[in-house]
Amino acid sequence: MCGICGFAGFRDDERLTRMVARLVHRGPDDEGRYIDETVSLAMRRLSVIDVAGGHQLIWNEIRTAGVVMNGEIYNFQAVRNALIAKGHQFETKCDTEVLVHLYEDYGEACVEHLRRMFALSLWD
Repeated sequence: MCGICGFAGFRDDERLTRMVARLVHRGPDDEGRYIDETVSLAMRRLSVIDVAGGHQLIWNEIRTAGVVMNGEIYNFQAVRNALIAKGHQFETKCDTEVLVHLYEDYGEACVEHLRRMFALSLWD
């Protein structure tokens, strides 16, 4: 089980470091962060799907939307194939990546296309 954390509206790198450090037990395999002046997102990962390529934050093709996720998308292969057929380009084989591409097409309604058990934070 992974862990995600973050905040918006201000920048505090030290606070994010403390937050993600508290999640090490939830994800010993990887850590990812995104920080800018208005949002800070971080995650700890327990690598299950796409062990080598699932580093998060995961971005859409033009890096306008990024996501961190904890959980699993059960139908991600079918969703991924449908998104590829619509012209989306994938950089990983990770279930998390379908979220940013679905979001591009459906906005917040993207979750209606998923069989899932997850928490996510998406920065657009």
